[in-house]
Parts: sequence; structure tokens; C-alpha cells
Amino acid sequence: MARQIRVSKSQHMTFFERLSRFGWPLFIIMALILTFSMIMLYSAGSSGCAGNMENCTFGAWRPYALSQLGKIAIALIVFFIAAFSDIKTWLRSSYALYAGALILVLLVTFVGHTGMGAQRWLNLGFFSIQPSELIKIGLVLALARYFAWMNSVELERHKNYWIPAAMVGVPFLLIMAQPDLGTAVSLAFIALGFFYIVGAQRKWFMILGILGILAAPALWFGGLHDYQRARITTFMDPTADLQGAGYQINQAKIAFGSGGIIGKGYLSGTQSQLSFLPEKQTDFIFTMMGEEFGFIGGFILIFLYSAMTAIIFWYAKTCRNRFGQLVCFGFCLNFFVYYFINIAMVLGLMPTVGVPLPLVSFGGSSLLALMFGLGLVQNAHINKDQQLSAGGA
Repeated sequence: MARQIRVSKSQHMTFFERLSRFGWPLFIIMALILTFSMIMLYSAGSSGCAGNMENCTFGAWRPYALSQLGKIAIALIVFFIAAFSDIKTWLRSSYALYAGALILVLLVTFVGHTGMGAQRWLNLGFFSIQPSELIKIGLVLALARYFAWMNSVELERHKNYWIPAAMVGVPFLLIMAQPDLGTAVSLAFIALGFFYIVGAQRKWFMILGILGILAAPALWFGGLHDYQRARITTFMDPTADLQGAGYQINQAKIAFGSGGIIGKGYLSGTQSQLSFLPEKQTDFIFTMMGEEFGFIGGFILIFLYSAMTAIIFWYAKTCRNRFGQLVCFGFCLNFFVYYFINIAMVLGLMPTVGVPLPLVSFGGSSLLALMFGLGLVQNAHINKDQQLSAGGA
């Protein structure tokens, strides 16, 4: 049933009133994690290494840290716009934002360019974006609006889940085809968590699990690429191909394990600085941190992630309007899935997939999507007492 948005008449908040409700704990933790990112990306840079390792200087602003600093500046602008704008703007434009992100994902199929073995990026001339990162936030917004005003009876009717299932299924299949297994799996986890939160019947999850098990052989032989199957077999037996499919994860384990409790020291990680560790600035930056700062450094970052997740969850619990509540819950799932999969992957606890470490890994698309999402969470918190309603059209 189509729904028409109605917003309760409430006093319009001034900028300073919004600022007084701003969630500073969340912002401070975000700033600390971004500081971690700059520290590690500076360490990942080097100069004077061309053809002579003896002249290498480890630690440099280029090529990663300086570039990421510019991306952070842009992402902060997006964050503050999302945080301090009217919540009705995001409510009314949620489907349009999802549709826009979906169109970009679809465009990748036809005009996207390939990087790191997958066709995931759109080249816009002066920069490239990865639409699969943007669709996660668009999906959260669209699902939040769709489910916001359903009562318990409506939430038990399976027909009311066909549209959101399509919202998830279409980008999932497109992203799988790029191929980007990591992002597709993340999208699936976010959707399942969202359906669980809104109150979908438990038996549907059981049926879906059974169907997934039955479909596994077909997915293995017909849905996965050779390198994806190799990553899974390497996860089952890490020593099977140490110089091939298992090289990356084994180097990651060596780097993280060699850091011990306190690490080898900043700019002193041999595995990362001597380039034994592939993708040290992106997906495997957590192991670089572990080598230089040890278990303590890794624990601090995980603590910050956990604190941020807890704060977002609390914002969701204290939000009085359902749309803002679901936006917070949805982004909380998104953020948790991001860092859980990345850290579990680089520690060898699950197969290797291409998922960046949130707010830390080098790159603009993930950072922009996450900062936009955090801005929406702040917006929901600032407007937590504003009542939003929808009536049947």
C-alpha cells in the first residue's frame, strides 16, 4: 500500500539548537579512528625506494596519507550536511537516493573500469567511485522508510517483504556479477539483520537457511570464479598454496603475529614496510597496525569500533520516531559488518574478501559512504524527539 508522508507540526530548530543536541561522543570516536587512519597511511608511504632499498625512507605523506586527507575533508563536509539538515529531507528522498545508487551500480556493468581483478569502479574523470559502497546507505534509507510505519500485523505478512527483498536482491546480483563477493555478502548480512530487527517471522530465516544450503553446490560450481573458490579452499587449508592463493593471508598472519603485545614500533614493521604484505594500505591495514603497535594497538581500535557501535545502538533505542530508529539500527548493522568481516578476514577467521576497514583503509568511496551514514545517525539523534507519521494514500 502506497504511503504519503506527514510530519507533525513541531517547532523548527535553529542551528544552535541542533548543535546543542549533537552527539559529541560519536564524533570524538570518529575523529580518533580517522586519526588512526592518517597515522597508518603515513606509515604505508615511502620515498626514495626506486631501485635501491637502502635509500628507502619509510613513512611519507605520499602516495596515501596526503590523498586521504583531502578525501576526509570532503567526507566531513558531507557528514555535517547530513547531520544538520532537516530529517524530512532524507525521509522524502530515501527512495530517490536508493534508486540513484542502484543506477550507478547498474552503470558499472556497462561502463565501469576494472581494478584489482573486478569491474567495480565508475570513472568520473577527476575521480573514481565504487557504487557498491553507496548502495549500502541507500538501502538502509529505503528499508527504513518502507518499514517505518508498518504495524505488527503487517510485519507478519510475507507479501510485505517481496518489495524489500527485491530492493536487496537486485543490487546483490549486480554486485556479485562485478564480481565483488565481499560487498555482496555484506549487503546480504545487513538485509537479514534489518529484517530480523523489524520483526520478520523466525521461520522465514530457517527456510532461507535451508534453501541456502541446498543452493550451495550450484553456487560453488556455477556462481563463483576460480580465484574465489581458491580463497575458500585456502581458508580451509592455509598451507595448501603458500606462494599463490594463500600468500596474502599467510603474510598477514606473519605480520600481525610478529607484532606481539606492544608491536615492533611505528615505521618499523618489516613485513609491511618491505612490501611482503599486499594491500597494506587498504584491506590489510589492520595487520600493518598489529605489526607496528601489537595486540594493544589492535585492541584499542576494536574498542573504538565497539564503542561507536554501542553509541549508535543507544541512539536507535532512544529515538522516538521509527524512521530515525531504523536508520540508526540499519547503519549500526552496516558498520558492524564492515569491521567484523575485515578483521576476521585478515586474521584468517574467514575467507579473504574485498572489504575495507571502516574509516581507516585508503579510499574515497567507502569513507564517503560511511561518513554520510554517520551524518544520518547524528541527524536521527538530533531529531530523536520529532514525531514523523505516514497515512495511507
